[in-house]
Amino acid sequence: MALYEHVFLARQDLSQAQVDQLAATATEIVEKNDGKVTKTETWGLKNLAYKIDRNRKAHFVMLNIEGPGSVVSELERQTRINEDVIRYMTIKVEEHEEGPSVMMRKNERDSKKRKDREERN
Repeated sequence: MALYEHVFLARQDLSQAQVDQLAATATEIVEKNDGKVTKTETWGLKNLAYKIDRNRKAHFVMLNIEGPGSVVSELERQTRINEDVIRYMTIKVEEHEEGPSVMMRKNERDSKKRKDREERN
């Protein structure tokens, strides 16, 4: 089975529950096509480098997928149709990263730095 990382950006005006529903829908699509989602991470609402369809921010979500290439084709087709998703990208990887992704570790580092700064003041 091939391994993939699928990241999509959802519109900024969606609630967290709606973003979670988008991730659940993507998981259903993968599982219907003989694939498996091994990890789902929601990176939160982040600033974009430039405006995309009048959005300055977006909800970032990453899925680690195991399955044949047809899974990715169907997932991307469904994602392209969805109006709530403003961008997506799927890449093939040699192996999935164990534990939290780099983005999740970055969030933890940033929150620790903020906490340390607050303690000094």
